[in-house]
Amino acid sequence: MQFDIMFIGPATRDINIDYTGQTVREIGGAVYFCTYAARAAGANAFAAVKISSEDHDILDAFELPAGQAALLPAAHTTLMRNTYFTADRERRKAECLAQSGPIELSEIPAADCRLYHLAGLLYGDFPASLITGLHERGMVSADIQGFLRHNEDGQMNFHDWDAKKEFLPYFDFLKTDAAEAEILTGTDDRRQAAQMLYDWGAKEILISHNQEMLVFDGSAFHTCPVKSRNLSGRTGRGDTVFGAYLAQRVRGVPAAEALRFATAAVSLKMESPGPLRASAQDIQAYLAEFYQ
Repeated sequence: MQFDIMFIGPATRDINIDYTGQTVREIGGAVYFCTYAARAAGANAFAAVKISSEDHDILDAFELPAGQAALLPAAHTTLMRNTYFTADRERRKAECLAQSGPIELSEIPAADCRLYHLAGLLYGDFPASLITGLHERGMVSADIQGFLRHNEDGQMNFHDWDAKKEFLPYFDFLKTDAAEAEILTGTDDRRQAAQMLYDWGAKEILISHNQEMLVFDGSAFHTCPVKSRNLSGRTGRGDTVFGAYLAQRVRGVPAAEALRFATAAVSLKMESPGPLRASAQDIQAYLAEFYQ
């Protein structure tokens, strides 16, 4: 069987504390939200998940058919605590209470995939040898969070990626949020940042923002507004939009159309906690209602 995308990264056990002090324990991680979004967008997805071998319930939560998921054993499952200070969840403190460790090329299943997505959380998730090795197998995409966010004694601190100009050319698709793009490029102008990342070698860039998603494919900028009616499912925003976008693009949908679909998908997702549990028809209906 050929898969459209293999999502690779650590899943997490999350402790989420909202601005009222209410605590909810959930499964999370970029690999988790991306996989659901890609499936909703019609992709045949495979998930390679770095977790403790004792945490099979996390792998079960992906709800993938047999043969479409693999557990990459870790000494610990990544444990995150997110404290949100506002109702819209835009301001938060993230802490890492345990980290799973690096993913080596030798761990990656020998599945036939067109695109390998590095759905990372923390610096150290992906060694350089994994990037270069996957590049030899097929297309590669990445969430830049996994190269900027450092676990420093449990505190999450962002630092520029010293090796960015060496490795950005390996990425067929790259996702950042607006703050990460500024760390990488030094500018808060999202279009200018996307152009710089393209000039440094990334072939197609998506920059997420709380009001608008932006894509630059080297020839044109494409934007689409976020239209969520509430933000109860804010966690996983960037992962959901990029998972849906990659699913569309790897199947040949033009960038502007793929971005429109992906932004509708994430707008719908943010109205409910957890991953995007919707069909492509649900997303098309949301498009018809809110994006005409």
